[in-house]
Amino acid sequence: MQNQLSRPLVLGSSSAYRRQLLERLGLPFTVQSPGIDETPLPGEAPSALASRLALAKAYAVAQQFPDSVVIGCDQVADLHGASLGKPGDHARATAQLQSMRGHTVVFQTAMAVVCRATGFESQTLVPVVVKYRQLSDAEIDYYLRTEQPYDCAGSAKSEGLGIALLESIANDDPTALVGLPLIRLSAMLRAAGVPLLGGL
Repeated sequence: MQNQLSRPLVLGSSSAYRRQLLERLGLPFTVQSPGIDETPLPGEAPSALASRLALAKAYAVAQQFPDSVVIGCDQVADLHGASLGKPGDHARATAQLQSMRGHTVVFQTAMAVVCRATGFESQTLVPVVVKYRQLSDAEIDYYLRTEQPYDCAGSAKSEGLGIALLESIANDDPTALVGLPLIRLSAMLRAAGVPLLGGL
């Protein structure tokens, strides 16, 4: 049985992965792509980039839906302070995985929840520390051709075959690496007045 919301809920993201995760909460929601410029600012740290873009996405969508509670999200892979975004193609994905093999990468997952009608704004950053295996070029090529994760920051889908690329994952919110930390989001939605668990 779905919850009935006091205000409409909008996911400000074009990501199918985030949409699938949000569906787990059993809330009615719509999806709207924010369509913002995601170019990093000069010298911008990965965590700052993810946080800025998550808030910008939320407000871009909230301008169109001022009475709604809007979720904005962004994720940036942080390799020793360098930002790695979505590769877009096989060559860039290969270069990303080659640069990350044997290294620890922090996936900076940022979220913002805003409602213009009530003035509500909440932001959070959920880092996920991932250690990549010492991958061979053949393993990288096989993985990329099998799963084609070209729309994923860091060129891997941990919820799929990408888990075989990793040595370890350390975080406190199990869906954060996929791009939508549901534990943290649940708390933010409750604070915004969105009922969960049958109105609790």
